[in-house]
Amino acid sequence: MTPVESESGEVTASETLGNDHSWVSIIEIDENAISKKSASDVVETLRTAFATGRTKPLKYREGQLKGLRRFLEKCSEDIEKALYKDLRKHKMECTMCEIELVLNDLRHTIYDFKNWAKPKKPEKRLVNILDGVYIYKDPYGVVLIMGAWNYPILLSLGPVVGALAAGNAVILKPSELSPATANVMAKLLPKYLDPECFQVYLGGIEETTELLKERFDYIFFTGSTMVGKIVHQAAAKHLTPTTLELGGKSPLYLDETVNMSKATRRILWGKYLNSGQTCVAPDYLLCTKPVQEKFLQEARKVIVEFYGQDPKKSPHLSRIVTERHFRRLVKFITFENVAIGGSYDETERIISPTVLINVSADDPIMKEEIFGPILPIVNVKDAGEAIDFINSKEKPLALYIFSKKKDVQKMFLTKTSAGTVCVNETITQLTTENLPFGGVGSSGMGNYHGKYGFDTFSHHKAVLVKDYSMFTDISLSLRNPPYTPMKENMINFLVKRRRGIQFRYIQYVCVFILGMGFMRLWNSMTGDD
Repeated sequence: MTPVESESGEVTASETLGNDHSWVSIIEIDENAISKKSASDVVETLRTAFATGRTKPLKYREGQLKGLRRFLEKCSEDIEKALYKDLRKHKMECTMCEIELVLNDLRHTIYDFKNWAKPKKPEKRLVNILDGVYIYKDPYGVVLIMGAWNYPILLSLGPVVGALAAGNAVILKPSELSPATANVMAKLLPKYLDPECFQVYLGGIEETTELLKERFDYIFFTGSTMVGKIVHQAAAKHLTPTTLELGGKSPLYLDETVNMSKATRRILWGKYLNSGQTCVAPDYLLCTKPVQEKFLQEARKVIVEFYGQDPKKSPHLSRIVTERHFRRLVKFITFENVAIGGSYDETERIISPTVLINVSADDPIMKEEIFGPILPIVNVKDAGEAIDFINSKEKPLALYIFSKKKDVQKMFLTKTSAGTVCVNETITQLTTENLPFGGVGSSGMGNYHGKYGFDTFSHHKAVLVKDYSMFTDISLSLRNPPYTPMKENMINFLVKRRRGIQFRYIQYVCVFILGMGFMRLWNSMTGDD
């Protein structure tokens, strides 16, 4: 059974799956069962279940989405404890940046996915005026979703929302670098979702390698560009479509027109959220020297306001995920460049919010994504030079523009390319469910969130329906040999693309069809061929 706690505390399946219990069978949940199964066994289980058509009814999909919602609501305390164990995330960050973001996407999807799933009727050309023209949204089948460790709930279950809404069977592979959160999902999610159509697969590099040898119908990966290339190569063996949510160095431009106090708070909140371990965190700041001095003056006050006199002791600052990541970040802190912070606690893997100055494009910190609480400032003379600097790098996942000047904002929007853009704010473009989230170039391909997530996990199937009416048959006769100039002219007239179908054209077509019908009738009466 796929159980869900009812309000009375009893475990039921009906609340999750609606009234259709035809697939339900009673099972015992083994917390280690999924880890014991081979990759091929897990894939085969889901493929067999998907082949029955179980996941396609909208009522079933709604039940799965509601089951996922109940997991987040009922198990929030377990999730928060796991996130603290993995990353020392504060309870508020767990709620604000993980649980509630997925819940909000779920609510939006549950409200609207039935409309998204309806066949669409695109605009017709004149040649198709008598036809049925539709776009059907089909589930791909068995999809693999590979989550990331820095937001292990958001970046694992966020894509799952769209995949379930689209009617797919899902294998979720959480990151092994956030093991406590991965174990919570593996242990508790089977109690809320159909275990024959949704499974959590645990493990590290070896298990992931085996998993990628299997054939999937879609792969969704969130993580580094380097690993993303490996996933893409594995998918290419089976021509499996993929979405890659990667990262990169997201630039931030700051000029003198802003309210510096407000801008600094917004910038530092986005940079130091989760200790900078955020794929869309501002990676480096571009500004003039005078703007830099004003920013540093405000930043010193804001950091104390956010994290106290000794940020290493603050409960509001997350730890760095592993010792290896910690050592890599510490190497970036050259004390001659430190303007703010620079201290760290090796035992707790905590790095104080740090700002570096006199940084050049050739410094090691500018060669790779930082993914930590270190903000380097690179000086430019104006917005034009900042744009040139950005365009000399790989396309970023996010671009931030802090300026009140509309012409400056327009310059960045039209002369640069980025997966997402945020003006006078950071991070929150990720939280707006009506905006697609995704990268471009080396920062990723594809997007999701809300309807965009549903569409990502749906095959858009083109459907054309013709009837056997006399009018349809007459119009089709134009394409048949023997070919004549008149037929060619009529076909060109019918297939020409126009802005909508105007009534006067419909009149012409009706006259033509009536004329062709009269000719056929006349020929049949006179016996002419």
